[in-house]
Amino acid sequence: MFDIIIRNGTIATASDVFIADIGLRDGAIVQIGGEMTEARQMIDATGKYVLPGGIDSHVHLSQPQPPGIEMCDDFESGTRSALIGGNTTVMPFCLQEKGRPLREVLAEYHALAEGRCHTDVSFHLIISEITPQLLGQELPALVEDGYTSFKVFMTYEGLRLRDDEILETMDCARRSGALVMVHCENEDAIRYLIGRHEMAGDVAPKAHATTRPTLVEREAAHRALSLAQVVDVPIVIVHVSNREAMDEIRRARERGQKVIGETCPQYLMLTADDLDRDNWEGARYVCSPPPRDKASQEACWEGLEQGVFDIYSSDHCPFRFNDDKGKLNPPGKTSFRHIPNGIPGIAMRLPILFSEGVMKGRIDISRFVALSSTNHAKTYGLYPRKGSITIGADADLSIWDPAVQRRITHDDLQDGCDYTPYEGLEVQGWPTTVLLRGEVVVDDGQLVSSRRGVHLARDRSPLATKVFNDKTQPSI
Repeated sequence: MFDIIIRNGTIATASDVFIADIGLRDGAIVQIGGEMTEARQMIDATGKYVLPGGIDSHVHLSQPQPPGIEMCDDFESGTRSALIGGNTTVMPFCLQEKGRPLREVLAEYHALAEGRCHTDVSFHLIISEITPQLLGQELPALVEDGYTSFKVFMTYEGLRLRDDEILETMDCARRSGALVMVHCENEDAIRYLIGRHEMAGDVAPKAHATTRPTLVEREAAHRALSLAQVVDVPIVIVHVSNREAMDEIRRARERGQKVIGETCPQYLMLTADDLDRDNWEGARYVCSPPPRDKASQEACWEGLEQGVFDIYSSDHCPFRFNDDKGKLNPPGKTSFRHIPNGIPGIAMRLPILFSEGVMKGRIDISRFVALSSTNHAKTYGLYPRKGSITIGADADLSIWDPAVQRRITHDDLQDGCDYTPYEGLEVQGWPTTVLLRGEVVVDDGQLVSSRRGVHLARDRSPLATKVFNDKTQPSI
């Protein structure tokens, strides 16, 4: 007796597409194909795709902000919205607070998530302060406990690390078997450009884009890859927005470096012109790196099609627009530099890629699965438990109906924000049924289950494991 049999669906993995039934029991996939007759519940997936649940590996929830600013999604609202959009695992960031033990901060972050998650979650660590204790004791111990990825910033004063600190963090990652993610923008160049804009009185939201031009992202990507080459570690270059930064990834791979490229829906759908709207409306679209131009959009699609990008994430970083603690009335509110950086997108990540990618013939359904789920699981040490449709894997499944047509409104997305940057977008295809560990949690597009997500300790990434097992000193 199965708990659930999913019948007649077109199963798509990162490598295969075929029609078969799937049998689920005790939260896992136990049979694919063959005779299956008895189950407590039958789901007819005729004419629909049965896919691994989406994994969004770049998400910000309940993250501390400067005084007067407040992130609008906690774990309850953020993971609820993720589930509506076909995701079953999200990977938020725990931000190291300066002067405090990282494990202490992590315990508080766990407390914020406990009992509030609609999806499974697994935490990355943001490193903002380098100490001998952190590098020698805390991080290696946390890696052993399953927190196997760190993020470092090359921008944001008070958060960015110097190059020597990035090198030390990368060296710690090499020794402990962790994977380093890098936000690539040159903070010194950005601060110089901000000063010039403000002296000229150019302080509207559109100036956010011109003070963070393509050049500062390209230079930082080159520098991050050079630092990784010094230490001989693989890295993830996150939220890439343009061809020039993509070219840095290509050249690094030609040198033999292991680098994972990531892009996001805002770089496929928005442009810098969206920031140039009247009455501060452009603040809705402020994120870093900023959206670029149409040519950059096409470049990012090319990167998804051709393999420059291995993973596609939302970089969900939500702030309300019409809120004293959000984008419309930020502290100071006299300059674009006071606008909180980030936009919501956790629910729209997959519908955009499905509609604009699969349904318009830019990518096939297996590439969709790889970009949205399987490659995330492989990169961050969750595979094959997550991101796969195989015997023994968690029964995290999303059933997509390619015939569904929807006009996006914010109310449908069920996050804690008060807008979506994709309001009015027409999409084709939607995850009408979502299962988390064998339980139907979304049915006919509506949430039908209570919160049941858990935190996932992770294995070391296969990329990081290779250098971790190689005890020789790096050479260049």
